[in-house]
Amino acid sequence: MTPTPRTVVEAFLPFDGVTPLDLLYDTANAAGLDDQPVRLSIRRMLAAGEVTQSGRGRRGTLALTDAGRVRLGRDRLALRLALGQDHGQAPWDGRWHLLAVSVPETDRTVRDALRRDLTEAGAAPVSTGLYVSPHDLGAMLGDANAEHLVRAAATALDVRGTTEPAAIAEQLWPASPIIAGYAVVEHTVARVRATTDAGVHAVLAHQLSLADALEQAMRHDPLVPLELRSDWPPSRIRRAWHATWTALTARLPEEMLYRGWLP
Repeated sequence: MTPTPRTVVEAFLPFDGVTPLDLLYDTANAAGLDDQPVRLSIRRMLAAGEVTQSGRGRRGTLALTDAGRVRLGRDRLALRLALGQDHGQAPWDGRWHLLAVSVPETDRTVRDALRRDLTEAGAAPVSTGLYVSPHDLGAMLGDANAEHLVRAAATALDVRGTTEPAAIAEQLWPASPIIAGYAVVEHTVARVRATTDAGVHAVLAHQLSLADALEQAMRHDPLVPLELRSDWPPSRIRRAWHATWTALTARLPEEMLYRGWLP
């Protein structure tokens, strides 16, 4: 599976410091991407103010801006939460977080965008304009959305007559489609473990395929606490993913992808 150009670019961006574009392009090529789609992705990120570029072509370097750090930082929150759950470091505190959208009817565009943000962050609608999550989503939603939300937390929840926490989780976030989404991760882990390519670019290409597969799976995973799931396959698959990623990193002269991002 060929990773997306944006996955390649983001993977090389450290929280601080720069990344050399020749290494980025060479690794993208090893992963099956031509220069042009990667270059286009960089241009879009430059236009959005997420990165800055010094120098031209392959001799240049790329670095995150403050805005880029904020956006990628929110994305990494989900990964840190997932790996924390998988290693028993993120226990659920038993609280449900309720978020009500409070936007005037005249600002329908803002309202609809906020509802999309809530859904993408893993919250589930339980009534018109009311969403629930087992997590505090404040950091993922950002300060810009705060003025349009009314928030509360509760230790007891009744969703249309369902009160048992695990049953609520299954009703709001059915397990089957989430588990199915991790099939590509499991397949990618098995494929990478079966290969013996030892060159730097080959190892980085394997890591990019792992990153892309996990990103696809987690895009539709609300990361329901493991206390609300039973014998959860995605957790097992993510642990295998993390072990495979770590083993690949050990084959490199230094950490090159997601520097400072992974726990």
